[in-house]
Amino acid sequence: MGDTHSPQECCHEAAQAERSVVQPGKAALLKRLARIEGQVRGISGMIESDRYCVDVLTQVAAVKSALDAVALQLLENHMKGCVSRALQQGDATGMVTELIDVVKKVR
Repeated sequence: MGDTHSPQECCHEAAQAERSVVQPGKAALLKRLARIEGQVRGISGMIESDRYCVDVLTQVAAVKSALDAVALQLLENHMKGCVSRALQQGDATGMVTELIDVVKKVR
């Protein structure tokens, strides 16, 4: 995919204690998000043109599913990189707490 960083290198602390990420598969994620953005615009157009409710709801479900797939990919990247590194560095408690919180948000 042309990424130069392994998943283990994804997270690092910036100089001002802000977290930043070198996202593995960034181009693919952005492509998926652009497709989702187009789907959402399509839904707006469907509503604007008074399309049948079930057809609109079907497209909404498709967008939700696509966003869930993006979230799962991001979660996988986070676990393979950031979580793995934190566990190796002995920060298991903090990372597990963060991971539980993020899973609650994503589900």
